[in-house]
Amino acid sequence: MAPIRQFQVTFDCAEPERLALFWCEVLGYVVPPPPPGFATWGEVDRALPPEERGARFACVDPTGAGPRLFFQRVPEGKVVKNRLHLDVRVGTGLVGEERLAALEAECARLVPLGAVRVRLLHDDNHSCIVMQDIEGNEFCLD
Repeated sequence: MAPIRQFQVTFDCAEPERLALFWCEVLGYVVPPPPPGFATWGEVDRALPPEERGARFACVDPTGAGPRLFFQRVPEGKVVKNRLHLDVRVGTGLVGEERLAALEAECARLVPLGAVRVRLLHDDNHSCIVMQDIEGNEFCLD
């Protein structure tokens, strides 16, 4: 049996810190402490060459169970649909109207943070809400 490997999910984006803080709110993630010798991430950023300032940011699951999320600035904007997306599991174990209510409640929490509701996918046994984050990356409330 192959060993389980840790992985991180990397987002190409325009504003790494802003997008990371959005996902912290969505997932309950936190910004990790800065490296030794620095009191803040702002200090780390100011120590970089000007062209690298604000170019990357990360957030982590405070329990250590979920993957690290890494955000890196790229010059081009998002053009087409994601080939990979995150499913935010808020309705696990729920069915019918109870599941739909949980999805709608989470959608209502995320929209004021800048998320955009795209559409509801619904049938008798399963529902999910397709959404976009603050830079237009698709994700689902599942």
